[in-house]
Amino acid sequence: MVDQFPKLIKIKDVLTLYGQDLVQSMFFLVVGLIAIRLIIKLFKRTLSKITPNVPLVSAISNTIYVILLVTVITTALVPIGLDTRNVLRFLIIISLVTVALIIIFRPYIPSLPFKVGNTIKTGELLGKVESTTFLNTRMRTFDGKTVWIPNSKILNDYMINYHLTPSRRVNLDVRIRYDQDLMKAKQVLEAIMIEDPRTLAKPRPIVYVTHLLEDCVTIGGRCWVDNLKYWRVRCDLLEKTKLRFDNEGIAFAYPQRDVHVYNKTKLVEDAPIKASCAVPKDDDFEDMQ
Repeated sequence: MVDQFPKLIKIKDVLTLYGQDLVQSMFFLVVGLIAIRLIIKLFKRTLSKITPNVPLVSAISNTIYVILLVTVITTALVPIGLDTRNVLRFLIIISLVTVALIIIFRPYIPSLPFKVGNTIKTGELLGKVESTTFLNTRMRTFDGKTVWIPNSKILNDYMINYHLTPSRRVNLDVRIRYDQDLMKAKQVLEAIMIEDPRTLAKPRPIVYVTHLLEDCVTIGGRCWVDNLKYWRVRCDLLEKTKLRFDNEGIAFAYPQRDVHVYNKTKLVEDAPIKASCAVPKDDDFEDMQ
């Protein structure tokens, strides 16, 4: 214990000489970090009102965050007597090395096949991407849930990005009974799609006979709409199809099986009578012996 006194005395002398500077430096660092967080949050909110481009807002905000962070660190090092020029040179060298490594190894680094704001489906989850980090992706599903998905799971599973193409095809599969007018049903379904102004003229809406099943005929309507309008258009077309088919007297098919029962009561009653009237032959007695 006695041997530790010289070390404690040295620590006391250092704190006496530089304690005030260290406290001042820590104060600048903590206040600066809090200020940066508030400034970036306010900047993102303001810039989001100007432009709806989420990736652009994120890129600009991250750039400003790095610049402010370097400024705060440099300011915090001034009270303890460090040469700010050397610090700036060190930070510039680190930044240049980092950029060079990213440019060289970028083709070999796995990247997520979507951007913030895209609507994607991965596994059983369907929703809009709100943010991404190096480890996970935050998604908001259409029923209001916020889900954090590990990026490794996304890269190792299938993923559908609905924003890579400007348009998307709507499939309307309808089952009608065999005794219905097939050509009339096709014409009505095609008219429903063409009359909706949100469907695209090219490719033109068309109706096919897709299946001949045991209890029904399946007709499929195909039309293309803008990606952002897909779900609303699909739901509206399904509703219009139901109402229009009812008005046109076209009956939908439903799972059923027809059972035909034949009356065989007379044959069953006659069977014992014929059997009782039958007279055994002599050959029958010989076979029984």
